[in-house]
Amino acid sequence: QVQLVESGGGLVQPGGSLRLSCAASGSVFDITTMGWYRQAPGKQRELVATITNRGRTNYADSVKGRFTISRDNAKNTVYLQMNSLKPEDTAVYYCYADEIRYSGGLSPNLWGQGTQVTVSA
Repeated sequence: QVQLVESGGGLVQPGGSLRLSCAASGSVFDITTMGWYRQAPGKQRELVATITNRGRTNYADSVKGRFTISRDNAKNTVYLQMNSLKPEDTAVYYCYADEIRYSGGLSPNLWGQGTQVTVSA
């Protein structure tokens, strides 16, 4: 079994920064795509950023220039550095992983449990 374990959420003032981390537990060999989605109250879950195992990144327009996604393939961990945070960034942030090759075979996409990010004065 593979699980995604997130950390790093919290409360921050507008203009502040936070760093989210997400690690895949278990005997994981490779993960094609890892990323972050978010869901604000009353809204649909939306893409924030993704990164492939070759380093190709994709960002939502709303976070370009403020957020940076990165990953450590050796640790099967993805990070999201969030700078210049705005109140509209407030949401539950979910880690995502797709095409997970592990000791048990190939797993389709997985989601983390979510971590709350609140941007407020």
